[in-house]
Amino acid sequence: MRKRMKSKKKENSLEAVRSVYTSKIISSPRDLLALVFYSTEQSKNPRNSFKHVYVYHDLDEPGAKRVQEVDALRGEKGAQLAAQTMGSGKTSLGDALWCCANLYSDIKLRLSHKRLMIFTCRDDPHEGDSVKHRQARTKASDLKETGVVIDLLHLMKPGGFDVSLFFRDIVSPPEDESELGLKVEPCEKLEDLHRRVRAKEQKKRTMARLRLCLGEGLNVAVGLYATALPARKPGPVRLYRESNEPVRSKTRTFHTQTGSLLLPSEIKKAQVYGKKQIVMERDEVDAMKKFDDPGLFLIGFKPMEKLKLHHHIRPAVFVYPEEDGVKGSACLFSALLKKCNERSVFALCRCISRRNNPPKFVALVPQLEEVDEGNFQITPPGFNAIFLPYADDIRTLDPPRCPAPSQTQVDKMKEIVHKLRFKYMSGTFENPVLQQHYRNLEALALDMMAPEDIEDLIMPKVDQIDHRLGPLVQEFIDLVYPAGYNPENKPAPKRKTGGAEKKPKVEVTEDELRAHLQNGTLGKLTVPVLKEACKQFGIRTTGTKKQELIDALTEKLG
Repeated sequence: MRKRMKSKKKENSLEAVRSVYTSKIISSPRDLLALVFYSTEQSKNPRNSFKHVYVYHDLDEPGAKRVQEVDALRGEKGAQLAAQTMGSGKTSLGDALWCCANLYSDIKLRLSHKRLMIFTCRDDPHEGDSVKHRQARTKASDLKETGVVIDLLHLMKPGGFDVSLFFRDIVSPPEDESELGLKVEPCEKLEDLHRRVRAKEQKKRTMARLRLCLGEGLNVAVGLYATALPARKPGPVRLYRESNEPVRSKTRTFHTQTGSLLLPSEIKKAQVYGKKQIVMERDEVDAMKKFDDPGLFLIGFKPMEKLKLHHHIRPAVFVYPEEDGVKGSACLFSALLKKCNERSVFALCRCISRRNNPPKFVALVPQLEEVDEGNFQITPPGFNAIFLPYADDIRTLDPPRCPAPSQTQVDKMKEIVHKLRFKYMSGTFENPVLQQHYRNLEALALDMMAPEDIEDLIMPKVDQIDHRLGPLVQEFIDLVYPAGYNPENKPAPKRKTGGAEKKPKVEVTEDELRAHLQNGTLGKLTVPVLKEACKQFGIRTTGTKKQELIDALTEKLG
């Protein structure tokens, strides 16, 4: 990554670099990162072959030390340190790209993907020097031919940022149709820069590549993508006491009688059926698990009204065409998506994602592309595969019988719900347990005095809720609870010190009973009170359950 900017833009770029470092430490600690400055007075690169290029961090795994070194460049003291260490000099983006190419070539490991992020606020870095322009474009073309993806993360500058002057030929084209490639509008805020960095730093990986069979001999190659995954705490790593190196575990199976080591071919699996032990080979067990080859098989189409909320049993996956698998898949997939959306139907399919996986029914729900005002893609086009339940997955519940509320109570609760309604967005809520866990780890790794404070966003805002509701809460309490009832000031039950004392009888008048019956609050009365009311009004009942007493009173007084 490279940059040349001052003050606020410099701080935003360093903050974005730090964000990439910390996110990679958590999500992909094996990824290799490097930080390269160009337009510097001092030079520091392999063999010092390039002037005005300063390799601040070599290509290596991110760690706590690198985060501390990036933090040292922030603020006024950081600016002074950067001026003393690197200074400011001439610009040659071609030399910087060449230096980055050498960093990649010096790595002996095989890299799955390579990406360069250029942070800059200068749309004409060489100020019209055609020779340097041509050298930079040539080196950028060489890098792209070797599989390096070049991204531009440009920031706002006075007079606007014109990408057509130079960077349009430098940046790589979009990797697939879901990406928009070069963003013409520069980043004005730190949040915009962070969003673009996060969108570029992760490479899209498919969960599985399948064939969507639409009929006899008509197949579409598609890929399944996970759109959301639960965030969990990373598991502990066992370390060897003497060297602090990670411990690798190896499992071996021994014979219980002879103690000899068993080979995988000697291990059998068995299951008791009909009081007889059925012994099976591993291949036989795998063959029993196999239902069919992996793929999506179209069964038919259903109206969207047939898809219910209670059909959700697991997170959905996203289906997108793979043109490399079957030529013409993107065109046919787009036509299917368009027609399903026009007719408001979903495609019902049988899905086997992997070999030996059981078949599942999925509903392919169409989703069209959406972009924001800056032409930034919000949602990509494709199908959301909703996994449908089998009959065995849906339970039949016997809900308890409760007294029916009156229409007045229902209307009052509707007012309360309407007052407390807000637009929910999952991206605005962070898991406080995970945030605190990573803050503690960061404080330990960076030798901080104390971890950063976090705001628990899932805690209810009581003051704001009370301000919105106003008198509605007390009005609802008056409608539902009996007169004088206050659940917050209920006296604590006293512990008995002697023998059992006889409880005084609690009597309820007929007017009070009729009021409870009208408001649907008979269920708030205790069983002894209901029994005493039945005796008082000559109601015979053989049952002792609360609901039976309520039914008897309702039949008598209703």
